Amino acid sequence: MELLYGPIKDYAWGSRCAIAELQGRPVPSEGPEAELWLGAHPGAPASVDRDGGRVALTEVLAADPAGWLGQRVVDRFGARLPFLLKVLAAAAPLSLQAHPDAEQARAGYAADDARCDGHRNYVDPFHKPELLVALGPMEALCGFRDPAVSAEVLAGLGVPALGPVLDALDAGAAGLAEAVRLLLTWPAADRAGLVAAVRKAAVVGPDAELVELLAEAYPADPGVVVALLLNRVRLAPGEAIWMPAGNLHAYLRGTGVEVMAASDNVLRGGLTRKRVDVAELLRVLRFEVLDQPVVAPRPVADGVVTWPVPVADFALHRVTVGRQPEVTLTVPGPWLVLCTSGQVDVADVVAPVTLGPGQAAVGSAAGGSLTVSGAGEVYVASPGLC
Repeated sequence: MELLYGPIKDYAWGSRCAIAELQGRPVPSEGPEAELWLGAHPGAPASVDRDGGRVALTEVLAADPAGWLGQRVVDRFGARLPFLLKVLAAAAPLSLQAHPDAEQARAGYAADDARCDGHRNYVDPFHKPELLVALGPMEALCGFRDPAVSAEVLAGLGVPALGPVLDALDAGAAGLAEAVRLLLTWPAADRAGLVAAVRKAAVVGPDAELVELLAEAYPADPGVVVALLLNRVRLAPGEAIWMPAGNLHAYLRGTGVEVMAASDNVLRGGLTRKRVDVAELLRVLRFEVLDQPVVAPRPVADGVVTWPVPVADFALHRVTVGRQPEVTLTVPGPWLVLCTSGQVDVADVVAPVTLGPGQAAVGSAAGGSLTVSGAGEVYVASPGLC
């Protein structure tokens, strides 16, 4: 194992406290700190110590892909680390977004290469399923709720302009696509009026806080109303949400550990000032009701829990030591390890490292098993290959 140094993304919605507090730096930070990236994604690769300086992990992997990744990973995913580990810290809502599946990503990336206008929806040819585990209380929108519930909420607002949306929702799940299309393509000249009417009507309703939170930031964005079609999720520490391809979601606030396939493909539909392509988003969305968006941790050994996901790109385990002084994790490498509390020693057959809160390490597939000791907590990302 060796220490890993991750860059921090300064997106405007980021917290000025969460990542700085985790890493023991002065609070508040100079600017927003939204995401700590730990991995080898070319958009923001982490680095390791080499010859008195730091070298990007992408360069280290490129020099010996089979040695670092293992032949099974190379055969399945190519000469690249197939997963990315992040700390996400949201002080304000993120955009309404979804991610493509593998086939959509490959086709979309190729189509964007052929475009002449310079606009891109796809920055790489890979899918981006995600799992987020809350480090503290966290709120998000995740997946469509029962259209009957959404219809009742919207009807209760008493906003006449929403009549066509209610008609679509009356068709149940089959009408979700039309309801979302109507809202996201709402005439630009009427959007501020729609949001204002919904904001006024929701003052005494169960979704008043959500509407106010979103409308304050985006007073002319129909995504404020689309949010009322989604499950509002409140996560306790250790609970997770799983976001497969086509799942419409948005983080509202809070801090979590996020693991995903190593991609940066994001299709946005609203609540953002970044590029929005409604037609492409509608094409990749899965208009299915998500009855239970929350994933509870599953114990797999003393001091070890996981959150099973149906992809081969990654797996995530949380290891807690102290009461259990030493834990050996037998999942295959390569590993990305993030310490979130205490002080722990993390060792493979190559070398041990000591980690404190906010510090990370990386180990190659040649490292054998992973042993964690000391007193604290770490999250371990690894390939999901059995």
